[in-house]
Amino acid sequence: MAAFSAITAQAQDFPKRPITMIVPFAAGGTSDVIARVVAEQMAATLGQTIIMENVVGAGGSTALARAARAEPDGYTIAIGNAGTSAATYAIYPRLSFTPDSFAPIGMVAKTFGVVALRKDFPAATLQDFIAYAKANPGKINLGHAGVGSSNYLICKSFVHAAGIEVTLVGYRGAAPALTDAIGGQIDGVCDSAASVSQAIDDRLVRGLVVGSTVRLGSLPDLPTSAEAGLPEFEAQGWNGLFAPKGTPPEIIAKLNAAARAAVESDAVKKRFADLSTVAPDANEHRPDVLQQLVTRDVAKYATMLKEK
Repeated sequence: MAAFSAITAQAQDFPKRPITMIVPFAAGGTSDVIARVVAEQMAATLGQTIIMENVVGAGGSTALARAARAEPDGYTIAIGNAGTSAATYAIYPRLSFTPDSFAPIGMVAKTFGVVALRKDFPAATLQDFIAYAKANPGKINLGHAGVGSSNYLICKSFVHAAGIEVTLVGYRGAAPALTDAIGGQIDGVCDSAASVSQAIDDRLVRGLVVGSTVRLGSLPDLPTSAEAGLPEFEAQGWNGLFAPKGTPPEIIAKLNAAARAAVESDAVKKRFADLSTVAPDANEHRPDVLQQLVTRDVAKYATMLKEK
């Protein structure tokens, strides 16, 4: 009874000090942008600062390992996606954590994958690109945010759907990969619209295709995979918040409420629209919905990545 009362009191007082949000990639990438947008509004609701901590390495698994080891008191949380929180278990089978090491807080964003090329790449359309890739197997370099990242999964899905052989180049985050594509050091990137749309608008890189069923409002000239002749390419992802296993349900509920208020705020909706990112539907905020996504995608990528 005393222990229960202590936990209840802890939850009622939460938060009494700043919260750390671990981001599994370098600053400037998709997860980082979404995390910062959401964290700012969550902090306003909770009345405490949320400190962003970018932890890079091993496709995000270094960051998740740190989050899994943290005290389950709500003061350390992490943002994850289908790469860091699902595919990573197929890619790195000897991790120090499992899906059960985390308590889901809730989904905060739905994202869309884009393939973009250096602006002088000799292919004007997706079909031109596929023809060029088939004529030059293995010679095209596409960058991503590290093996196990959501961008890596975009690349794998794209290459599989197109039936081509390219060289995938891993970086310590989406931002450095995009920088090299802009500079012409690599031929292109697989990225989220959230982090590549501005570079496309500024004509620093050239958008090739978006793995969505509808065109994106912020990139109206970018064809969907079906329009470009490759309907098999689907790249719609998610971002969610997680706490270490054992975090009291009352604290999870407070964090979930703050996250929901954040993504429903006008400020976040506007920023998400600029980023071609979509907030979860009203029935998708619950922790159990995020848990279902993790379970589904762990199984999905265990099968898909056996082909690597």
